[in-house]
Amino acid sequence: MNSKIAKSKYISLIINSFSSHANQKDAIPMKRYMKNQFEFFGIQSKQRRKLQREFMKKENLPALDQIEGIIKELWALPQREFQYFGMELLEKYVNKVDKEIATLFEYMIVTKSWWDTVDMIAARLVGPVFGRFNDLIVPCTEKWMYYGNMWLQRSAILFQLKYKKETDTELLFSYIQALADSREFFIQKAIGWVLREYSKTDPGAVVKFVNSTSLAPLSKREALRVVNRG
Repeated sequence: MNSKIAKSKYISLIINSFSSHANQKDAIPMKRYMKNQFEFFGIQSKQRRKLQREFMKKENLPALDQIEGIIKELWALPQREFQYFGMELLEKYVNKVDKEIATLFEYMIVTKSWWDTVDMIAARLVGPVFGRFNDLIVPCTEKWMYYGNMWLQRSAILFQLKYKKETDTELLFSYIQALADSREFFIQKAIGWVLREYSKTDPGAVVKFVNSTSLAPLSKREALRVVNRG
């Protein structure tokens, strides 16, 4: 296998590898854990990554211009392990893709949406790429915020999760304020999560913000968990 391999062949090899290691006993609780929204082969993460290893080698990676098509094909397949593989494959390209990848990110977020994919897309794909292309941040995240899709809104909050000192607090706090009255669990949780992470960098700023903002109890509790523990 090499980087010139046809897209369809690459997908076929992945399908064959995962299919041959299906474990119905594990698939049932994995599906249940995801609220029965997705099918599973029942391949645990450690084993899946072992199976993926050959496909992730530098010499076997698909050409950059094949990636979008491969990701969309993986997203169309029913078993959730294919989406996990797709995200980890795309992570190999975060320093190579151009600005147009933002459209693919949006597709991935709104298609087959659940926290298990959205959170990785936001923090490990969108975050690094927006870090490279700062001019994408405002236009993309403003659209996501006001698009009305909960998962896009969650992504607009979480993409800075790993930014630490590079966090644009003005942008982050403004988005949190805009969603502060949301009754969606996944929005409230995301607010608390990102504030908790940033409190490891600037606890004073987080405490001040939480004390001056009307947040849901869940968001507030999560935001101050590290501060209160210290």
